[in-house]
Amino acid sequence: MQERNQAGRKTSPVIFTGCEMTDGMQTAAGGQRRHVSIGGKRIKTIDVHAHCVVPEALALTGETVTAQQFPDMDEVGPKRIAAMDKQGVDIEALSINPSWYREKRDLAAEICRIQNEKLAEMCATYPDRFVAFASVTLQDPKLAAEQLEHGVKKLGLRGAAVGASCAGEEFSDAKFHPFWAKAEALGVLIFIHPQSTPELAKRFKGNGWLANTIGNPLDTTICLSKLIFEGTLDKFPNLKLCSAHGGGFLPSYAPRSDHPCRVAPWHCTPEIKLKKKPTEYLKTMYYDTLVFTPEMLRHLAAMVGVSQLVIGTDHPIPWHEDPVTHIMETPGFTDEERIAMLGGTAAKLLGIQP
Repeated sequence: MQERNQAGRKTSPVIFTGCEMTDGMQTAAGGQRRHVSIGGKRIKTIDVHAHCVVPEALALTGETVTAQQFPDMDEVGPKRIAAMDKQGVDIEALSINPSWYREKRDLAAEICRIQNEKLAEMCATYPDRFVAFASVTLQDPKLAAEQLEHGVKKLGLRGAAVGASCAGEEFSDAKFHPFWAKAEALGVLIFIHPQSTPELAKRFKGNGWLANTIGNPLDTTICLSKLIFEGTLDKFPNLKLCSAHGGGFLPSYAPRSDHPCRVAPWHCTPEIKLKKKPTEYLKTMYYDTLVFTPEMLRHLAAMVGVSQLVIGTDHPIPWHEDPVTHIMETPGFTDEERIAMLGGTAAKLLGIQP
């Protein structure tokens, strides 16, 4: 049986105290903070997949916070921290889903400026609970590279959050190379979050929210497949990419990717000679653990390596009620592997003291 840390901890402006826990996973009660311990040692849990919006920036696109489907998206403060405490999440890496890719360049740049400054302000207000990914104007990849550098060096942001394409343009296109080059040079993490696949909107109509349920993982699958097959990951071998939702569908059926150019070479580009088998590139990228079941988590780890996995909650969207327990209770992992997934790997990627 694993022990729990009972030491109280103070955060401004709200004070949360520790509570006694006997199994490393029990949820805190009465507003108390849930601490996670493994092998008798308190560990820091870091969520790389946490959403928010900045209302004044959103308004520039003609939308409002009240139009959002989920509550509390714009609340980064005591209420959100209380929800994190209940989940057992110590730090969230905040990101904003890019809704500005189809806006004109200057408007998109202003949206990103407002968001990045606000994200930096949020993180400065709660430095022990939040870090953030920069928003970037990928309509203009050179500008996006400048925004990334400014966000990292001047605002203290930890990387950038991007979609899985930019208004239908694939990130494997050479026009995006300046952005990838800058991300590689800075050594920061790029968090990829899908925006569905709108070209399939007609087929997604009806029950089941298929535009998200299927469309989001499919969007990520296409993005990663293009980055692999078009040779982008060979051009930028030190890129640090992390994909939401366990990398979409790709890790679930990745071995098929090793065979198309053998089966039908006329569908492959002779000038592109990959340096590895397609499945080997999966082990150079990172993925969140939002895959719902122990079987899926074990399979994802088997395909990409435990060292490539980090917590993703999708907070405040309630896709998984207890993502920390998901990792703690999935059999087959060592204590060291759980510590890495819960926060150790993310700490290294985001420059957070473990």
